[in-house]
Amino acid sequence: MTNDPEEQTSADETLEDDTVVEIHTDSEDAANPGEADSAESGANEVPESAENELDKWRNLAHRNQAELENFRKRMARDKMDAIQYSNLGLLEELLPIIDNFEMGLTAAKNESEESMIFQGMNMVFKQMQNFLTEHGVETIEADNQTFDPNLHEALEQRHDDTVPEGDVIQQTRRGYKCKDRLLRASNVVVSKGPEA
Repeated sequence: MTNDPEEQTSADETLEDDTVVEIHTDSEDAANPGEADSAESGANEVPESAENELDKWRNLAHRNQAELENFRKRMARDKMDAIQYSNLGLLEELLPIIDNFEMGLTAAKNESEESMIFQGMNMVFKQMQNFLTEHGVETIEADNQTFDPNLHEALEQRHDDTVPEGDVIQQTRRGYKCKDRLLRASNVVVSKGPEA
């Protein structure tokens, strides 16, 4: 503790200032006790209209957040589909070429299976089949299968003693699907069962 009179005087002044402020504040609270209570209670109470407005905006924010999440999922799914099925158009255009090549292969086979033409065409045909398989293309089995309108296209119905009604008698054009999508339905002849 210092004995300097100037420091003592400034400390007294500071103490006096603080005391005055504290007394002044206490006197205001004492003079208006109801106002302090109402101010505190008013700070805690929110008007009903403001509460409704807050709920409205909160619900809107939740809805917008859900819509944004759905949009992101939809875009991710569309992107995956675009990647998986980007070559569908090319593959569909390739199918008639493969049909014609297969007819030529059958004709070459009927001439002679030992000929170089047949062997060369057979190698190319196998390469085409491998190319389709690599891109997820599968042939649709139709012969002796139950007719399925999702996979088969009926060109004709005829009676048959050996094939049950509703089964495929003959496939006239091969069908293909790429993963879970149909590229081309099989053209088939469907049995009407034994003739009465």
